[in-house]
Amino acid sequence: MADKSSIEWTDATWNPVTGCTKVTAGCDNCYAARFSERFRGVPDHPFEQGFDLTLRPTRLQQPLAWTRPRMIFVNSMSDLFHKDVPKAYIAKVFDTMEVADWHVYQVLTKRSSVLRNFINERYRAHPAPRHMWFGVSVEDAQGTARIAHLQQANASIRFLSVEPLIAPVGKLNLAGISWVIVGGESGPGARPMNPRWVIDVRNQCIRAKVPFFFKQWGGRFPKAGGRLLEGKEWSQFPMKLPQLAPPPEARAFS
Repeated sequence: MADKSSIEWTDATWNPVTGCTKVTAGCDNCYAARFSERFRGVPDHPFEQGFDLTLRPTRLQQPLAWTRPRMIFVNSMSDLFHKDVPKAYIAKVFDTMEVADWHVYQVLTKRSSVLRNFINERYRAHPAPRHMWFGVSVEDAQGTARIAHLQQANASIRFLSVEPLIAPVGKLNLAGISWVIVGGESGPGARPMNPRWVIDVRNQCIRAKVPFFFKQWGGRFPKAGGRLLEGKEWSQFPMKLPQLAPPPEARAFS
């Protein structure tokens, strides 16, 4: 768990699972895989097994130790809804998110149907709590199919991560969507992002009155191209971070 994150739209990261497998063209230059594989075979390193899917049960309760409310990106180094993550383990991650409710959790996946099915089974009588945000990645027009699954999930806050934006996405169905993030690819071999693609998404958000966050242009390094879109930074959020006080028993972990 990282107490601070360089990701512009979050405060911290929490990785009760690491590792993944590539499923779409958006995964081709995955930063998490590139970082993890640097350490494959290094004895006793957290990524000794590289980017192989790995459950990290000792990290399950880490958010309980953080008494200051913050936004937490869940599994920045994996996908919680990967087919090899047991449903019982996913439930334990949700248990922690529900108990440590002074934080906001940002859960992002490409396995949109698995997310939908899990949420709808867990929250049958009411939507998932508002401090738990659920999103899907949309890197091109083909990726927009995941939006329907997200819209079918019994979630309170739904968001789209249009990153890395590697092709135009076309018309987006933003019904029930609370937030849209757009970002270009970064790292070796980064595919360029056409400004017209970004502007089109932003304009759709404006028309639909959906908060829009432009993360980066990307390039060889994440911040190489900056964050300005037509001379302006776009850093909108769906809601403010709740200033909730943690229960007394949580303070013992700090």
